[in-house]
Amino acid sequence: MKPVEEQLALIRRGAEEILVESELKTKLERGTPLRIKAGFDPTAPDLHLGHTVLINKLRQFQELGHQVLFLIGDFTGMIGDPSGKNVTRQPLTREQVLVNAETYKAQVFKILDPAKTEVLFNSTWMDRMTSADMIQLAGKYTVARMLERDDFDKRYKGGQSIAIHEFLYPLVQGYDSVAMQADVELGGTDQKFNLLMGRELQRQYGQEPQVILTMPLLVGLDGEKKMSKSLGNYIGIEDRPGEMYNKIVSMPDSLMWRYFELLSFRAMDEIEQFRADVEAGANPRDIKIKLAEELVARFHGEEAAASAHKSAGNRLQDGELPDDLPEVELQADADLPVSAVLNRAGMAKNAAAARDLLEAGSVKVDGQVVSKDFVFVLGCEHVCQAGKKKFARIRLKNA
Repeated sequence: MKPVEEQLALIRRGAEEILVESELKTKLERGTPLRIKAGFDPTAPDLHLGHTVLINKLRQFQELGHQVLFLIGDFTGMIGDPSGKNVTRQPLTREQVLVNAETYKAQVFKILDPAKTEVLFNSTWMDRMTSADMIQLAGKYTVARMLERDDFDKRYKGGQSIAIHEFLYPLVQGYDSVAMQADVELGGTDQKFNLLMGRELQRQYGQEPQVILTMPLLVGLDGEKKMSKSLGNYIGIEDRPGEMYNKIVSMPDSLMWRYFELLSFRAMDEIEQFRADVEAGANPRDIKIKLAEELVARFHGEEAAASAHKSAGNRLQDGELPDDLPEVELQADADLPVSAVLNRAGMAKNAAAARDLLEAGSVKVDGQVVSKDFVFVLGCEHVCQAGKKKFARIRLKNA
């Protein structure tokens, strides 16, 4: 195995918090593979790049020689994770959970090495737990401590209901760590309470407490909110190669270094050299292309990555674009509404004509029809279509 400090450097990369790092160092110094746990409730059958931040960190642990325990929460999925929710979450049926779980496995093995991954289901031990066992588990924690959790606290103070079964979720997640004898558990920053529960229950069951490693929530393509399908600011890992390529290359420059840190498997020294190149005058788009090619290759293969730029540049969802696609660079002091961009780029005669096109549903950005509410973010780049014949690749730069 690699020297401890070298391992710690890779483990720290992109991590939000390690609790407790001195304990992790002690575990690593023993020189034996650690049991690295990450749990996923298969509540949705498709993943986006935000989900892969955690999976990428698991891949790094694999590369360091540790054992990854990929837990599919088929039991907890039927409870519904209350993290960050202001209402009781609708639980899934076992049939829904199992269908989603199979899709989950197929997607995560585009990142993880199947030969180095142990896939577990928490129903394996939870289905064997009797009512008396569950009551005993519930006795390990108090209601007062549960209400210290931020989302529970807000709902309680706001007079919103909290169902009793929601208290079981962090207890069961914590007990999973006991059943799996986890050395390290990974989770998003919104999972910190649940991860700490695992440490507490391991102590109570006489085990050495796990180290907690939290990863940040990936900001979406809007540059503001976390990546989410419901917000439309996502890159799906099953997006078509050209679509994935185009979204990455068109993202705001402000996001690119964080995306490299959390999503790329390149060494940080290489990424820092990219940053130095941009500071010296290199085109940020050329650097984003490197990330786009890496990620398309990961999820679609090298051949798709080699040709993704063609499908991204010459074809959108509804047909061919011209081979000599015009490129327009606009300067502004702030983000601009799409109507102003169309006007300034010469794709509409005036602002009124731009608004008419938008109201008629005749404006597309990256192949998707947009409304007047669409905003160009400084640093972004998009392929635009106005009407049937006007096309341009438009980049909005800071003046």
